[in-house]
Amino acid sequence: FLPQVDSANAGRVLASDAAVFLKKSGLTDLVLGKIWDLADTDGKGILNKQEFFVALRLVACAQNGLDVSLSSLNLPVPPPRFNDTSSPLLLSGTASSDLPWAVKLEDKVKYDAIFDSLNPVNGLLSGDKVKPVLLNSKLPVDILGRVWELSDIDRDGMLDRDEFAVAMFLVYCALEKEPVPMSLPAALVPPSKRKPLSVPGAMPLIPSSTKESHQSLPPVGILAAKTPLTQ
Repeated sequence: FLPQVDSANAGRVLASDAAVFLKKSGLTDLVLGKIWDLADTDGKGILNKQEFFVALRLVACAQNGLDVSLSSLNLPVPPPRFNDTSSPLLLSGTASSDLPWAVKLEDKVKYDAIFDSLNPVNGLLSGDKVKPVLLNSKLPVDILGRVWELSDIDRDGMLDRDEFAVAMFLVYCALEKEPVPMSLPAALVPPSKRKPLSVPGAMPLIPSSTKESHQSLPPVGILAAKTPLTQ
């Protein structure tokens, strides 16, 4: 993988080059930011060969449902998978457009009713309107943050009717003690979202300081606020 991101053959990878490449893993920005933090040990925004190898191993761990932590590096995992499509949600080698949507019709009717009760504007709900519904589940804030990341498929900070259904589906899975995936499975991508995104790389993935990466995800910041959970 290194020659793909080290075009100058300098033996190191810049944050901007790594961001474009790692985005192809299909993992969420939150997970990739954590991977970068762990790999960029000296915080200089540059990875040497060894640190880049660590980043690839952590991507593979996340794709296989393991914790993104240095303790996972010694676990046996298949090589990381990267897609060249502009949409990280389309799995290579899979006709994902033909997969049936994981959200059942009868559940979609219930989710739509909740969506309409929250007074959407132009068919969209802001993070402020979705937050009380997510918090009402009593799930941990980090889990809810991942639910938002996965369901806001077009990264516009708002949820439309289909994206809201994905969020509700993931919340109910988590309440049933099923793990929330690190990247959105192809079967969960709404059929309306399965065309490649027309604006590749519209979202900055890894800022020069990943400590500030939460700024690009306002709803997660909202969730992290000290909100009483006893509503």
